[in-house]
Amino acid sequence: MLYSIVSNDVDNSLMLRKSARPAHVERLQQLQDQGRLVLAGPSPAVDSDDPGDAGFTGSLIVAEFSDLAAAQAWADADPYVEAGVYASVVVKPFKQVFPK
Repeated sequence: MLYSIVSNDVDNSLMLRKSARPAHVERLQQLQDQGRLVLAGPSPAVDSDDPGDAGFTGSLIVAEFSDLAAAQAWADADPYVEAGVYASVVVKPFKQVFPK
């Protein structure tokens, strides 16, 4: 089943994000390589693909996991969590309707 992982950053998270990004992206690449990643990306703090020093306010990941507990465990082990990037993380089942 698919699960959404919606994360909200702490204020001024850009430097924390930069330090943990390689490990964070590596884990996402593993999901991609396994064919389990639907989408992933950050929310820019300003209306721009490249927010510069404004940074980001959170992230969204939609991926396949065996169950909610597995999705939660994966989210809990995110390097951004360990680095203190996220103020909160919510994991929920997700039903994809489009695209088919």
